[in-house]
Amino acid sequence: MSHLSIPRLCAVLMVSGVVANAQAQTASSADMNNSNNPLHPAAGLNFQDQYVGSYHDLDDKDSNAFLLRGILPHRLFGAPQIMRATMPVVTSLDLPPDGRTTGTGDLNIFDIILFKAGNVQVGIGPQITMPTASDDTLGTGKWQAGLAGAVIAPQSWGLLGGLVTWQASFAGDDDRRRQNNAIAQPVVIYNLPAGWYLRSSATWTFDLETDSHYIPVGLGAGKVWKYAGTTWNAFVEPQWTVEHHGPAVPQFQVFMGLNLQFPL
Repeated sequence: MSHLSIPRLCAVLMVSGVVANAQAQTASSADMNNSNNPLHPAAGLNFQDQYVGSYHDLDDKDSNAFLLRGILPHRLFGAPQIMRATMPVVTSLDLPPDGRTTGTGDLNIFDIILFKAGNVQVGIGPQITMPTASDDTLGTGKWQAGLAGAVIAPQSWGLLGGLVTWQASFAGDDDRRRQNNAIAQPVVIYNLPAGWYLRSSATWTFDLETDSHYIPVGLGAGKVWKYAGTTWNAFVEPQWTVEHHGPAVPQFQVFMGLNLQFPL
């Protein structure tokens, strides 16, 4: 599989969604907020792609991660929860001696308990990452565990909030380095007429083991519509790294996807 095939697949999925939009119902403001809200308790299937077009300290290098993500709301001991599983298909940097590799990455699962404090929605719970990568260059080789938390404040104009995760390695290949990582993802959604919206949701990554990090800022757009009882959400968001420490971190990337949310 070539390094461009997965972005093309994501683009095909998005175009397919836009074709379906020709016979779709216009999404309401509530539909738009629910579709972009990671704490909305509805089953979902996401096809997302993170293409890194350039890196700091590396010339003419790119990589890609296609994310297949499933969301399942459920109750355990009477508490509402959301389980989210993400399986990446990764295309690595083209570096010697092995060149470019494409295959599965490490599977991540978290399960968060949902709370409400007035109009603010809160979720917190455990997460685990399994060393399922098909090649050493595509994963960490470590079992990791930690916590995931999110705070979302729905507004009349959109959404404001963020997602934070932390995990550290506790088992795995002894020849691979330890992992200790934190991720923060601020989320701002501004709704426009006819189901369109502006978005900023770039992920800030902190490697606490090596004391490196990069902080991108994104600005993109998307459209939400309803078709065949399902809420569709297609988006594209270019992202630029505005602050970083450490070598070979992303400089410019594009986050795009098609999210499906099914009726409760």
